[in-house]
Amino acid sequence: MIEFPDSGTFATAFADGRFLAAAATAGTAGLVRGFSGFGGALIYMPLIAAIYEPRIAAVTLLLVDFLSSTPFAMFELRRCTWREVWPISIAMAVTVPLGTYLLVVLDPIVLRWIIAILVIGLVAILMSGWRYRGPSSLPITTGVGMIAGVGAGAAQIAGPPVILYWLSRGNNAVTLRANLMVFFLFCGVMLIAVYAAQGLFTARSIALSLMLGVPYIAGMGVGSYFFRGASDVLYRRVAYAICALAALLSLPMLDPILR
Repeated sequence: MIEFPDSGTFATAFADGRFLAAAATAGTAGLVRGFSGFGGALIYMPLIAAIYEPRIAAVTLLLVDFLSSTPFAMFELRRCTWREVWPISIAMAVTVPLGTYLLVVLDPIVLRWIIAILVIGLVAILMSGWRYRGPSSLPITTGVGMIAGVGAGAAQIAGPPVILYWLSRGNNAVTLRANLMVFFLFCGVMLIAVYAAQGLFTARSIALSLMLGVPYIAGMGVGSYFFRGASDVLYRRVAYAICALAALLSLPMLDPILR
């Protein structure tokens, strides 16, 4: 069941003192997402989960990112490598319900710690330059997709395991970005179906999605514009640095200082 917001829901969300911080976070996440093709969730999820709570963060990111990124993803359908996208996408779809179950049942503070630690760990691995050097087989591809599905359902973080795997295939920035944009498109479709079945689309979350979508879309447009002249090294370093900072600021132990 989906609850639709009315004018009062929008007014209450806007009057909430946390909204400006959430809007700034959404704009920054959109900027990185448009620039690199990934990283938006690594910024948005830990910070919005700290500002509101993990369920609000997951639902709003899903709606905002799906609606804003779909037009960009459509242009990448011709440039992605389908033999890499299809297997991982199918495996991801299998485990999204499991990740969504964890989102529903876990304590919000516990889930915030998990999200923050997961983001910090993944960014550290990405920044270290580590790459998977083994063979590209169907079992490994399936495993990567299933891990991504759990991360997507629980924390809207599906990209890092897929990124690590695809980087080992020697793809350049353009191909990697195209693959990721199309993968996230399929991931969004699956997540919308599962979240709707779980009743996670409330009036408040939908209202916040529409409101936070404005700065997020603006950020994506700016990021996509600057991507045109960026080098592979530059676009990764910028995304990693912002993701790491977002994860550190979202740690629950900093709540007395930042909230």
